[in-house]
Amino acid sequence: MKLYKLNTHTRGCNKSYDADLLMNPKDHPNANVGDVVEIYAPDEENGTHLLLQITEFNNSCGRDVISIESGIATAFNLRSYTNVVMRIVDPADVALDSIEITFKDQYMGRSEMWRLKTYLTDTCVYLNKKIDYNDMQIRCQVYEMWSQGDRVASGVITEDTKIVFRSSTSMVYLFLQMSSEMWDFDIHGDLYFEKAVNGFLTELFQKWRKLSCNHEVTIVLFSRTFYAAKSLDEFPEHMRDCLQLDYKGRFYEDFYRVAIQNERCDDWCTVLGQLRKLFTSYQATVLRYHEREHMKIPPATNSSATQGNFLEVLNISLNTFEKHYLDRTFDRTGQLSVVITPGVGVFSVDRELTNITKQRIIDNGVGSDLVCVGEQPLHAVPLLKFHNKDTTLTSADDYSLPHWINLSFYSTNKKIAYSSFIPRIKLPLFGSQQTLHDAGGGDCGGDENERHFLSCNQSEYKHNSLFDYDAYDEQIFQPLPAQSTCSLQRVVRAKKTSVPSLETYAYRNNDWENLTPIQIPAMRRKMSDPDIHHGTSAMLAALQPDTTNLSESLASEKNSRRTIVSIAPIVRPGRALINPFDPSQVTIKLTSNRRRWTHIFPKGPTGVLIQQHHYQAVPAKITPAAGQPRPLQQIYNNGQTGGSGNNNNNEQEDYGCESTEQYDRVSSHSLLSKSASTHSFVMCDEKIDLFKRRQNSLMNALPANVPNLTDTQAKSYLWGATGEQEWTPAITTGVDWKSLTIPACLPITTDYFPDKRSLNNDYVISDYTLLPDDVNHEYAQSRAVYRKPLSTEEVCKEIVSQRLAQGFQLIVVDEKPLSMLGGCSSGSAVLPLKPPCESKKEYLLSIGRIFHKISLSGSVITVTGYRPRHPYPPINVDYRYRFHAPQHETYEISGVNFTTEKLENFNWNHMDLYICTRGDVDYPLMESLKYWRYRMYLLPKESIVSKIASCQHCDVFPDVTTADNTREQVEDFVRLIEAVSKLKRQFARKARGLTNSPFRERVGSNRLPEKPSINVRPKVENGRISRIFPATDAVAAAGIAARDDQDDGFPVDIKFSPNATLVEIFDAMKHPVTGVGYFAQTQSLPSCTFLSYDALMWLKTRLNNGRHPLDLLEAMRKERMICHASGDWKRAVVPGFVFYYVVQQDKNAKDYAPPLGDYSAFVNEWLEIEFQGCSFLWHDEVLTTPVPNFLRDKPAPQSWTETCKRVYRQSHLEIDVNQKSDRMEWGHVKHHTVLQPGFAFEIVVEWVTSSGPIVADLIGGWMRKANQFNFLVSVPADPMAEPFTKKSDPLRGPIFIPLCTTFLPNGAALFDEFPEESRSDRMLFLQEAILTKFGFLPCVLEKKYSIGKDLPKEYQYVHCTGNMFALIRCASNNYQMESPILLEAANVTRCVYGHTNNTNVPKKVGFLWAWNHMIPNKKWKAQTINNSADGELFQLKMLKDFREFCSNSDQRLSAFWTQSQELRRKAQKFEFNNNNTDDIKIK
Repeated sequence: MKLYKLNTHTRGCNKSYDADLLMNPKDHPNANVGDVVEIYAPDEENGTHLLLQITEFNNSCGRDVISIESGIATAFNLRSYTNVVMRIVDPADVALDSIEITFKDQYMGRSEMWRLKTYLTDTCVYLNKKIDYNDMQIRCQVYEMWSQGDRVASGVITEDTKIVFRSSTSMVYLFLQMSSEMWDFDIHGDLYFEKAVNGFLTELFQKWRKLSCNHEVTIVLFSRTFYAAKSLDEFPEHMRDCLQLDYKGRFYEDFYRVAIQNERCDDWCTVLGQLRKLFTSYQATVLRYHEREHMKIPPATNSSATQGNFLEVLNISLNTFEKHYLDRTFDRTGQLSVVITPGVGVFSVDRELTNITKQRIIDNGVGSDLVCVGEQPLHAVPLLKFHNKDTTLTSADDYSLPHWINLSFYSTNKKIAYSSFIPRIKLPLFGSQQTLHDAGGGDCGGDENERHFLSCNQSEYKHNSLFDYDAYDEQIFQPLPAQSTCSLQRVVRAKKTSVPSLETYAYRNNDWENLTPIQIPAMRRKMSDPDIHHGTSAMLAALQPDTTNLSESLASEKNSRRTIVSIAPIVRPGRALINPFDPSQVTIKLTSNRRRWTHIFPKGPTGVLIQQHHYQAVPAKITPAAGQPRPLQQIYNNGQTGGSGNNNNNEQEDYGCESTEQYDRVSSHSLLSKSASTHSFVMCDEKIDLFKRRQNSLMNALPANVPNLTDTQAKSYLWGATGEQEWTPAITTGVDWKSLTIPACLPITTDYFPDKRSLNNDYVISDYTLLPDDVNHEYAQSRAVYRKPLSTEEVCKEIVSQRLAQGFQLIVVDEKPLSMLGGCSSGSAVLPLKPPCESKKEYLLSIGRIFHKISLSGSVITVTGYRPRHPYPPINVDYRYRFHAPQHETYEISGVNFTTEKLENFNWNHMDLYICTRGDVDYPLMESLKYWRYRMYLLPKESIVSKIASCQHCDVFPDVTTADNTREQVEDFVRLIEAVSKLKRQFARKARGLTNSPFRERVGSNRLPEKPSINVRPKVENGRISRIFPATDAVAAAGIAARDDQDDGFPVDIKFSPNATLVEIFDAMKHPVTGVGYFAQTQSLPSCTFLSYDALMWLKTRLNNGRHPLDLLEAMRKERMICHASGDWKRAVVPGFVFYYVVQQDKNAKDYAPPLGDYSAFVNEWLEIEFQGCSFLWHDEVLTTPVPNFLRDKPAPQSWTETCKRVYRQSHLEIDVNQKSDRMEWGHVKHHTVLQPGFAFEIVVEWVTSSGPIVADLIGGWMRKANQFNFLVSVPADPMAEPFTKKSDPLRGPIFIPLCTTFLPNGAALFDEFPEESRSDRMLFLQEAILTKFGFLPCVLEKKYSIGKDLPKEYQYVHCTGNMFALIRCASNNYQMESPILLEAANVTRCVYGHTNNTNVPKKVGFLWAWNHMIPNKKWKAQTINNSADGELFQLKMLKDFREFCSNSDQRLSAFWTQSQELRRKAQKFEFNNNNTDDIKIK
């Protein structure tokens, strides 16, 4: 055994020291780059073995010396200058079964995960290794590895290694169920609320901090209130809007109190105090919410956990999660909803809602965790008990054990001095009837008989002690009869009868004492007849299921999908009965849903998948029976791997172990024999020793117990997320801390594919072929700009990527089933790094019951779809609730729909053609394709925010559109759009005091930019907010031209005489040095292209005031001197970022390029934006009146949409500007067609074929570019999130701020002096003027509803800091809501504006206010106003001051009104005086 001397080196200090391992090639003549070596100290053969891969050889290493990166050496306790053993190992021997990789503060889509998996295959990894995948700009770290049933310190990732991605920056919803048990005491005398908050949440937040997680968190308290009423008439009018009826005819209402909304925090412990405050008043507030004076309301009670709104809560979070593609952010990945309940994991639920929830949670791949702070019961949980709407004698209670909920039980580590016993059942109190009803009957349906049974006189059933319960139990739980092991494939038609079960019979007939033990065996014999479907009461136990019927129920997947339990005789055919006390009696057929998450679980020592927080406690004294395995690699864990609580975790006290006897955790598996189950870890306190044992001896000792794939594929257990762990009464469930701190993303691989018979019987098969080369050839001809098309292989990879991105998973199966399907050359369904033969590849993918097979053969791609022959019917549940969001004053009503999505309707053919044609206009992205988008507003930079701290009030924002500001903002905007279009100018553009680089080239020359297009429009008067110069500014405005002529960046050499001809001006414009600057030669732009804005500014400095530059340009176009750059003569000259070119140029010059001649193709490539409201920049204009718009005789229109039909345009966007990605990346940019100073300008980036980090890179570049006088801010798709709307988070909502309209003396109405039809518009302009004072800018939106004249007008505004939005809604008829056509609009108005059903009530005038949750609130916190008394946030100060202004406190509103009237009087006087001289134009 040769020894080498070990040196260490630091990475990056020298180019030759970048590798983890350096060695001299002369020492190792047989070693090659890529080989894996194992290194360990000779005296520690059983200790830690480090595996590293040879990435390069280095001659500078001495002979017999190897050098390791110092960080790795420290982690593996390898000291410098010691001797070590190094030998080459076979990668197959050290292959990993699974590996967990964590990443933070970045968005990694599922297609990026697949690319990363391919990149990592055949590489060697070790604990905490940092992985940089530069092609995709991805950074991540190795967290944990498993091989042969144990955690290991290093290993090799192979084709078959399952990679689990875990994100420490996720979107987390924490729901606290405030059911009646929250106010009960646990066995230690703590309130369950204290246990949840002071115990569980405190510990969770500490773990987040320890692992430096940065989740975006929403915390919601929720509960259900029951009202004791028989009919709706007992409720007063104001309560009826939100009441719902349950299946028993009880009235109830659901309440949600949002404590924290979309926040990020470094330290969450401060929030706990806030939750405690809410707790003290929560119950009183909710139960007495509707009380009014002199009004009787039905008595209200808080429901128990079982009866609560558990599934509704999960669905509410899903409504947000399934829209993840709308409000995409680039600094988080992953979604998790956690429900914390004081119950024990049993819920009474509606079957239909259960089916919706299950399907949505599984399809969307959202992690759902249930944390119970109650004691773990003696039966399997989570347990869903279906509402039993049938009240007849033979009706049965149905149960389900949902595998799609990850269950944890939190227990504190308190000790009781006198006992170590932990009761696991809550005994009913023999006290008042009410308590009884809650504890006993409440959960079992509360039948009178059951209550009678529980409360009957104790003396009446003393003689029951004669009853031999043990013998009875033995009979009940006898093992399955031999015939029950019949193969699941054989369907036996059996005669079904039904016998009332023992207990039901006895209960219902109050006949218990008459049943003697002698009668029971006879009844028991009758029930053990294999043809009879049995049932028993929930609390005692179910008999063994009748497997004949079981196999039948499994033949139809419909039933197996529901995993339904029946307790009592049931007539419904084909249902297996499940005993919650022994669920392992029943196994179910595997489905793809069952296997959706299984690849995140590691394999335990016996080869089955395990969840580490379900364990059995066994005394540690016993030693493993199968011989002591030889420890091979050991990790010295310096407290790093434990933190997230792999629940063999380092904090002993998590599990309340007794100090007297050290307990071992053993994962319990179905196939573990007693002797093997003792083979376990002993957990030390802060140091875990992880052993990597070669398990061969153990495996060979138990050959029968190791399952092979076909066994596992046939059936799985009902209980548990893996389906492979058996539930036993001894199992203890701890907390799955790992899932709660670094939640796993849905794995990209799964292993279930239906067998051939099932495919033929249960699925409809459809297929289509794609010939990318032919398609590309066709489309490349019609393209304005040539772009390299995707090769057939790239198309194939992209088609797979798109399916992954939409939630599909790659199916990894053995070669055998594949060959039956028609063969796959590469063996595995996942693409190998270097496929053995390029010509044929095949991928299998699945989601739900939909399977896709994508085969590439030569240049043909075949897509085969398998969809269910009998799809589930779509279900839709309409749900009403009340919620109270932060800064709101009341619980508002809202409504939401929960629906299952029909995934089989997704138009994959359209998507595949979109990819083939590289995003051609013939295949646009449609809403139904769920493309990703990132929406931004460009806003002017405002320095006033810092001053607000020192101001008492916030209505101090100046008019943002003074001439000076406008000039700078427009110049800045032109620079930004040039960057977006990747254009450069041929001369230096001199900005104020800044000189840009002298040349303007196109960046990334053959990549193209974006588009634009303009309609010919009448010239627009300057908008309202914009041009109101106070008289003092008139001189300054008029004097713009008198400034230094160099200011616009054009060297001035001449001034034109007043009578210069068009040709003279045109020749000067064309001058290569002193003329208007042209763009550098660029594909699809003709030579000598310039912007109309540049030409106008150039002309302005050289013309006398008499002539209008725009008229001159239009005259040149008519004379055919210039033309729109697309070559379309019909396009009139429009001022703005619009391309024109010089027509009269030398067509023989070598750099001459003709125009495209195709306008629509041109605008798909380039952005063109018209400038409105800033014509004073290039032409001196008459000043506008200082009179506010709401008092003018003819108010100016609200925005440029009045004159412009088209609000948005779309252009092609090349995304990978830095050419980093190994993937063809492109997208689209959607933007406003008009820029008007004082308005928000909207830009939306849309994509499907791009990687998150690359898009983030592009947009980051734009944000830096726009940063001089403007800035880009991210905004949500639905900023106001009004109730009853489909797209937004059901727990967000706008705040209504009423506007006082009665401040005039003698109660006079506003605008009395104006005609009635203009009053509602004037009210709107008054509201707009108030918003302007507070720094809000208008945002132009597309009209929501095209129908209905009397629908309210809506105008939306964004604050100049981007932090908040406001909306004004104004109905045309004297602020009344006239029976709107759309119910939705009525609901919104009613709920938000506090309306009743009566639509004739005059609508309150006011504003809707909402926060921009896309700005991470860490930035919010930076805007704390420090010198205010309580370090008040800038946002909250704005809201408070705005509320005060609108309510006319300190007469501020009336002072504003008086001031405005004064301006109007002055203007009228001025006009009167000037009447004989000149008319002043009033806008």
